[in-house]
Amino acid sequence: MRFDELRNEQKSLGKLIPKASPEERAELLKRAEQLKQDVKAAEAEQNEADEAAKQLLLRLGNIVHVDVPVGGEEDFTVLETHGTIRDFAAEGFQPRDHLELGESLGAIDVERGAKVSGSRFYYLTGVGALLELALVNAAIAQATEAGFIPMLTPALVRPRAMEGTGFLGQAAENVYHLEKDDYYLVGTSEVALAAYHMDEIIDADKLPLRYAGFSPCFRREAGTYGKDTRGIFRVHQFDKVEMFSYVAPEDAEAEHQRLLEWEKQWLTALELPFQVIDVATGDLGASASRKFDCEAWIPTQGKYRELTSASNCDGFQARRLSIRYRDGKKTQPLSTLNGTLCAVPRTIVAILENHQQADGSVRVPPVLRPYLGGREVLEPINK
Repeated sequence: MRFDELRNEQKSLGKLIPKASPEERAELLKRAEQLKQDVKAAEAEQNEADEAAKQLLLRLGNIVHVDVPVGGEEDFTVLETHGTIRDFAAEGFQPRDHLELGESLGAIDVERGAKVSGSRFYYLTGVGALLELALVNAAIAQATEAGFIPMLTPALVRPRAMEGTGFLGQAAENVYHLEKDDYYLVGTSEVALAAYHMDEIIDADKLPLRYAGFSPCFRREAGTYGKDTRGIFRVHQFDKVEMFSYVAPEDAEAEHQRLLEWEKQWLTALELPFQVIDVATGDLGASASRKFDCEAWIPTQGKYRELTSASNCDGFQARRLSIRYRDGKKTQPLSTLNGTLCAVPRTIVAILENHQQADGSVRVPPVLRPYLGGREVLEPINK
């Protein structure tokens, strides 16, 4: 306010000086010099206030959808259940966990992963590596058929991209930061896909824009000491196929349902029993107004565990990243949504445990067979 008043006075004074008498001009020039200093100081003060306001706004999360259940991590609502949980006792054998199966298949090596990189790292070897490639190719094929543009995205991003997507607030403790270069390692390709159209105005007739990003993902897993320490369910580095949509605000809720349907289609194709939950308010994170998770049944844990998420971020990320769309003469923020299609290690966990057989082999779901050279079964290497 003060800056604007001083700047207007400065402009008015600039118009008076050429018309002034010699005596008046001396006084006006003196005033102009003082105004120059005052304007500079007021501008610095305004910029400082703007930055402080920006930092306060960045601490605010998205507005939660009215239908989201209230509570913490355990207060979700189960919306639907799919598939049949196997009764291994009726089949006459005790199920093995994914690590025991993976080691016997020559597919997973966590011992050498820990030797080289520490805890929560691993190698996928032999059919394990082939299984990842099959999952990624099958997921990208489904996404492409649904109209998504496949993308290979950067794993290193600048601070604004990470901040703009909402991952430097309460989620910052799980983000790896390379201080020397001021880069962040992404925990999901959502970050790079959201920032892809940063500072752009998109014509309304180009919406929806849908991208399927594949990238390595990195998470510190702070606060999870002692949780899921066995195997590859919770790790520091993994690969993931992520769906991302840019839509007009009025289409956001329908797009959210579409993302969920594509996730359900994927898990059904993998023949995994799963449930869909409406995530509670306290477990949403900063950017989502509503989130649906698909949780697959893990036999040796005797419970459902998260495999995919679909989040509606409304205009939260678009505003922070200055992404707008133009409809006629009107320009406004659009809505962004994201949905995990395949987080590879957890999907491998679910496949190995749910499709294991009494002899230690693992049946390959038909959707993956074309990408595994026609293999119908993964056999133990010491059989």
